[in-house]
Amino acid sequence: MHAAGVDEEGGAPMDALLLIDLQEDFFEPPGLAGERRRVVEAVLRWVEQARRVDARIIEIRTELPEDESTWALNMRDDRQPVALEGTPGAQGLAELGHLALPVIVKRRDDAFVGTDLALRLRALGAERLVIAGVSTEACIALTAAGAYARDFRVALAGGAIASADPDAHDRSIAWLAAQYRQPVMSLPKDC
Repeated sequence: MHAAGVDEEGGAPMDALLLIDLQEDFFEPPGLAGERRRVVEAVLRWVEQARRVDARIIEIRTELPEDESTWALNMRDDRQPVALEGTPGAQGLAELGHLALPVIVKRRDDAFVGTDLALRLRALGAERLVIAGVSTEACIALTAAGAYARDFRVALAGGAIASADPDAHDRSIAWLAAQYRQPVMSLPKDC
């Protein structure tokens, strides 16, 4: 017998895997469009690992209403929202549709703001989270910081996080590691 979320071969310790903003609109910009295949393949390996260690998997999607009141300031300023409710861009990536995961809808970068994510994780007994998805400097970083503020231990899913801006990605990874002790975790070689 082994502790929940720890593979007998010493794999990634996790109680829950959070998949953030793996949606069509987020992979339209050229920087992320080119990363789509790599990210999807890595996410599928992380899902396999989560299932192997009996960790919960939760998909978190941004869906914004036409009403600008929940849009981020930059979206309001530029009049360019992303992932509007009911549009094809708000849909999850087609390559991941077969996973049929529970979905939490968020309206802000930090997946804990305005959602019941923390309550759900507590009800599941989840203390150690692994986060995958996009974009590193926005929704990944703010959700990871929000998790820290709520006393969850976090690691980032190696290979399964990305940004359209490689420099912002690297700076965000470094900041999360230094400020919140949130490392990038690798999968065991057999995944």
